[in-house]
Amino acid sequence: MKLRTIYDILNEISPFSLQEEWDNSGVNLGDFNKDIKKIYVSLDIDEELIDLVEENSLLITHHPLIFRPIKKVIPNRFSTKFLIKLISKNISLIAMHTNFDKTHLNNYFAKEILGFDGVSEEFIFYSDVFMEFDELVSLVKTKMNLKHIRVVKTKNFIKRVAITTGAGMSLLDSINADCFLTGDIKYHEAMDAKARGISLIDIGHYESERYFADIMFDVLKEVNLDVEIKKMNSKNPFELI
Repeated sequence: MKLRTIYDILNEISPFSLQEEWDNSGVNLGDFNKDIKKIYVSLDIDEELIDLVEENSLLITHHPLIFRPIKKVIPNRFSTKFLIKLISKNISLIAMHTNFDKTHLNNYFAKEILGFDGVSEEFIFYSDVFMEFDELVSLVKTKMNLKHIRVVKTKNFIKRVAITTGAGMSLLDSINADCFLTGDIKYHEAMDAKARGISLIDIGHYESERYFADIMFDVLKEVNLDVEIKKMNSKNPFELI
């Protein structure tokens, strides 16, 4: 199956036109006329994953490998180091990032993982939960299988939550909820949210987006591509010790 055919199918599943202006979803590496025999899906790329992926395959990831213009191709940076390895194995790469956040990932995380009903507004999923803050924190920890979680508590009872997988604190001005669940929360962002009276639950970047491979694998299976599909996942670079 041609890379162009797979790209067009992905575009129907989650249109690349929905991506943010700063994003680089779509083909990061590859020739549209190339024949693809095997597809791998993963949240990100790491060295172990590249070693496992067969030559002449397609890798579909959530995060793009290339965000900014590359001026030097030398193996001492994240993007260029992995780019060299991918090229050496003739592996194509397509990213499904902010477009997939809007069409699939946020909804899946909120509904299938946390079990909330609600509606999506671009990157933000809203749900009316009506529960104690401590009860909400306990539910999130249980559903995500987390032993510890960072929180900012501004009120005891939560009527409405907002959820954005990955790093969503840049959306704080748009949040219309008592509590915001997102990842990569910085110190001063937490101070800002607290001043606004918005509670926070840090669901982690990797932890909240690790379901990408599961979703993409199931979606591709539904369209019956004439190519083998394998689900993998990169590893979280952080460890708790």
